[in-house]
Amino acid sequence: MQSTRTIEISVDSLAKALAAERGGAHRIELCSDLSQGGLTPDAELLRSVREKVHIPIFAMIRPRGGDFAYSDIEYAGMEREMETARRMRVDGLVFGILQRDGQVDVRRTQRLVELARPLPVTFHRAIDVSADIHKALKHVIQTGAVRVLTSGGAATAPEGAACLAKLVKAASGRIVVMPGCGITASNLRQVAKSTGAHEFHAGLSSVIQDDDPGELHFAREVRRLVETLAVSA
Repeated sequence: MQSTRTIEISVDSLAKALAAERGGAHRIELCSDLSQGGLTPDAELLRSVREKVHIPIFAMIRPRGGDFAYSDIEYAGMEREMETARRMRVDGLVFGILQRDGQVDVRRTQRLVELARPLPVTFHRAIDVSADIHKALKHVIQTGAVRVLTSGGAATAPEGAACLAKLVKAASGRIVVMPGCGITASNLRQVAKSTGAHEFHAGLSSVIQDDDPGELHFAREVRRLVETLAVSA
């Protein structure tokens, strides 16, 4: 599996989605409530972003904050949320399910991956709180997900760079390992060099405060990321 060099930006509003696109982002992860790590966006947000944004949109499917072991009712809700996202013509879906013991729930995740087809699936940072991240990677590959978003089990991707490099090597092209969390223009070049990854995810919360309403600032920071990745090739 050959990965192009890609910057994905997580956003939770139409304004941020448009700013990410203006900044040159290659793809957005659309969520609600990024303060909880990102939850499923509602139909109206999905609709408005789809109408205005032209780069690929991957929709988060996460019914609540907290852990990633979901009840049968929550799981059924995820299936309905996926169908809503598909009707809004998203380009991909983002989700992850663990068992209570911290293992990847291969069976239920695989079921959602099959329901998502032909849309690609990203298994999100649930892997970072799994019982064994290296074993979890093997299980995520089994589910049929095409990419996994991870900080290497650390608080941030720069801190988890050594683990990320091992995950990229272990993936052997079977799945895209996408470092994310804490990535900025100031550290992206080093993360790219040390991990060997080709796709990167950023929310820019470490450089843009929640009370900063400036979409121009957001777009500039996205542009800095994109330009940094280009010269790191």
